[in-house]
Amino acid sequence: MAFCILACLLCTFTEIIVASSPRHVRDQVLSVKPQSDEEIQFIKQIFNQYEAALWQPSSVDNIKINKEVHLYFNASNVEEVKTQLATSTIAFRVLIEDVLQLITKQKHTNVPFTPHGFSSYYEMYHPLEEIYLWMSQITKAYPSIIQKILIGSSSEKRLIYVLKVFNGTASPKGALWIDCGIHAREWIAPAFCQWFLQYLVDTKNTVITNILKSFEIYVLPVWNVDGYKYTWTTDRFWRKNLSKHKGGHCVGTDLNRNWDANWCGPGASSDPCSETYCGRYPESEPEVKAVAAFIRKRSNHIISYISIHSYSQMVMFPYSYKLSRSKDHDELNYVAWKAVTAVRSVHGTSYSYGNSAKAIYLSSGCSDDWAYDLGIKYSFTFELRDTGTYGFLLPPSFIKPTCEEATAAVSEILHHIVQRI
Repeated sequence: MAFCILACLLCTFTEIIVASSPRHVRDQVLSVKPQSDEEIQFIKQIFNQYEAALWQPSSVDNIKINKEVHLYFNASNVEEVKTQLATSTIAFRVLIEDVLQLITKQKHTNVPFTPHGFSSYYEMYHPLEEIYLWMSQITKAYPSIIQKILIGSSSEKRLIYVLKVFNGTASPKGALWIDCGIHAREWIAPAFCQWFLQYLVDTKNTVITNILKSFEIYVLPVWNVDGYKYTWTTDRFWRKNLSKHKGGHCVGTDLNRNWDANWCGPGASSDPCSETYCGRYPESEPEVKAVAAFIRKRSNHIISYISIHSYSQMVMFPYSYKLSRSKDHDELNYVAWKAVTAVRSVHGTSYSYGNSAKAIYLSSGCSDDWAYDLGIKYSFTFELRDTGTYGFLLPPSFIKPTCEEATAAVSEILHHIVQRI
């Protein structure tokens, strides 16, 4: 009898220990909206002290009064951070209660690709190896329409491919460029490029089918191949590539700060440990060099540049590196308005629009600014869903509606452009 009582007491005690164990505290994402310069400094201090991952904005230098800041904390310190915020009377809310649970849901990729038509394959995220396989399979499925072009290799010698789509019989009048996945953690971007490519070869939309008879469309499904691979194997929230820096312990360069467009100016960092590190010099990164060489060689042929990112639900255009308007501001603003109107018509989702520096913040060395300065007038950057509810962990159930509305927006932009050629 005494043994039974003791056993019960031990069981109860064990249950209490397990219930209060730190293992049951989950990685979380917090949202804070600073109301003063003092609160901004406190948030920066917490960011550095607890080695948080900054989701929004991309740099602590861009934290502003009354603008949401999204910070990822692992389970070992999230409760302490909450206590510090509460003690300092800084309001916060939990955006994501269980980060690891959402990561697990994003990695269910057990549906094979089947050529000719949409399938549930396009409603899942895929690791790099599967996307490489998909590029080969879809090229073989549509050999007369799609061409796979090797444009270079990454810091770790992975191959970078562009898919060219064209269905005309005469020489093309021009080309349109779309890239995805310059930032590794933005998984919805490569998912969109895969979706959009299937749409191009499958659609009955006469606007698009007519465009493909006269214009080539270049699609780069995964640009930052090393970083994207790394987000699947090691660090889900990695942003940069994986280039090594001599004499330093930090790795990686922000590929969207490495362009010769006011390189390493405001919104970029010369610190190799920063998320927005600009690199050693413009085009120092092989991933940037490969794309720059490809586009530069065809600069008289490419008439539009569109770069797909996440998250924030925006359509933006140059400039990022200065607040002054470009000479084409009015037309680009009108086209961006048409794009967000197209987005809203599909599922009612609201996107904002404007030139990048004013729409979000100053940032230098960005690809769309470089393309615009090269002479590609119709240069745009998309920030896909959402605005922070899931952030970089957008569940697979949102892939289809996100891609449908973004496809409508891109189609609207392309239609506007080709009417003026």
